[in-house]
Amino acid sequence: MAITAEQALGAVAAGASARVDADVAPLFKVGDRVRARNINPRSHTRMPRYLHGCEGVVERDFGVFAFPDSHAHEQGDQPQHVYSVRFSAKDVWGREGGERDFLLVDMWDQYLDIVS
Repeated sequence: MAITAEQALGAVAAGASARVDADVAPLFKVGDRVRARNINPRSHTRMPRYLHGCEGVVERDFGVFAFPDSHAHEQGDQPQHVYSVRFSAKDVWGREGGERDFLLVDMWDQYLDIVS
């Protein structure tokens, strides 16, 4: 069910959250080396395309949230963990990336694979 812009603004002002009270085991832990999957769904995804195939390190586990890619298309919450993943700017943008710069990107379980 789609909501109006006014309803969305009201939900944000009221402090609405996509956090889900579900017992879902995390697939990753802080310190794990992970790789952003190279996915190309037909619909919108919250995973930035410039991260496809990039390796990073899990910095933090925020807990369980509704997966926005499925939730937006009325395919259910598909609850999963969300992590803050640190990517080196050099790994993401090559020579253009600063040597000491990095990105912290929030990523759902479904966006990541473990690096072995």
